[in-house]
This record gives sequence, structure tokens and C-alpha cells, in this order.
Amino acid sequence: MTHARAQVDNPEPRWQALLALAAVGGVYLSLPSDLIIGPTWLLPAVIALSLAPTIVAHRMGHYSFNHGLGIVNNSLLTVALLGSVGLLVVHLPSHKEAPLRLLLSGAELWLTNVLVFALWYWRLDGGGPTVREQHPAFGSRSFVFPQMQIEHAERKRFRVEHWRPSFVDYLFIAFTQSSTFGPTDAPLLARWAKLLAMVQIFISLSIVILLIARAVGGL
Repeated sequence: MTHARAQVDNPEPRWQALLALAAVGGVYLSLPSDLIIGPTWLLPAVIALSLAPTIVAHRMGHYSFNHGLGIVNNSLLTVALLGSVGLLVVHLPSHKEAPLRLLLSGAELWLTNVLVFALWYWRLDGGGPTVREQHPAFGSRSFVFPQMQIEHAERKRFRVEHWRPSFVDYLFIAFTQSSTFGPTDAPLLARWAKLLAMVQIFISLSIVILLIARAVGGL
């Protein structure tokens, strides 16, 4: 029991979210310039410049400022993603992009969609990672993860009696929603989560439909 309690009281690892941010920046550097709003380097530069104050704010205990910066970063990523998908819609009828390059760009935007919304779910669930660390509780307030559906008497046997989600769990939610266009592993409880999921699914569905339409049109 002591070991399980220690597991839930350990600080939630943040390097996974930082890695997801870096991956989004890397994806944008590889996109064609006509699918990016502004200079190619702009979004990666904004991500890189925002990481330092975000990390410093967390280290110094300015948790509200850290949370606010996270919201701003996620909002910028979402706007950039929507802009790139919009440009994909605009440029698709021109058939300027080679089919293979277009398919790769669509896959990159689909992956970006997964990462961006995983960051949203991680940032907002239970008030954010800092609040979840300060007030450790079993499970989630916004999603019904499989661990939460195990009977209380059986949780010790499965070693989940003090379980709580980490970034990988939110990443899995985002991945399954973009793949199946709906929640699978963890049903949604919070209204904000349902609204974000609707936006994520709409973006993913739009990318897939556009690529199918381009493939059919090219036959």
C-alpha cells in the first residue's frame, strides 16, 4: 500500500508533454511552405521561446502563470493547425502537390492534430498537471478510463488502487478519437472535453476526406 501511495504522490512527468511540443514544431518544419501561415520557422520559434518561461514559472512555483502560458501555447498550436488544414482545403483543387507529397502532408497534419489535442486534455483535466499533483486523487474528473471502471475491491489486485492518468493516457485518447472519429478507451464526462473532442474529430475527418477526395480525383 505504501508503494502504491508513493506512486500516486510522485510528480507527474512533464518531459512527455515537452516532447510532444517539440514534435509539433518538427512537423511544421517539414510541411510545404504553402500549407503554413507565415514563415516556416515562426511556430517552431514560438514554441522554443515559450518553453523557457513555462519551465521557469513551474520551477519557481508560479503555477497560475505556468498554466496560463500552457493555455496560450495550446491555443497558438490549434490556430496554426486549423490554418494549415484550411490551406490544404484551398490548395487541394489545384493539384499542384504530387500525390505522395500530399499524402505525407496530410499524415503530418493528422499527427499534429493528435499531439495538439493530447496536450489540451493533459493541460485541462482536473485543473491541469500542477493541480493534479497538489491534490492527488484516483482517476480523472473528465474521462472514464478503464482503470476507473475496475471494482474497488479488485483495484489492488490490478495495482491501480491509487492510479491517475499521465500524458500517455491523454495521448491515447487523442489518437483513438482521431482514428475512429469518436471516444473508445475513455468516455468523456466534462463538457469542455466533449467540445474539444468535436473539434479534434472534425479536423481529423476533414483531413481524411480531403485525401480520399484527392485520391479519387487523381484516378
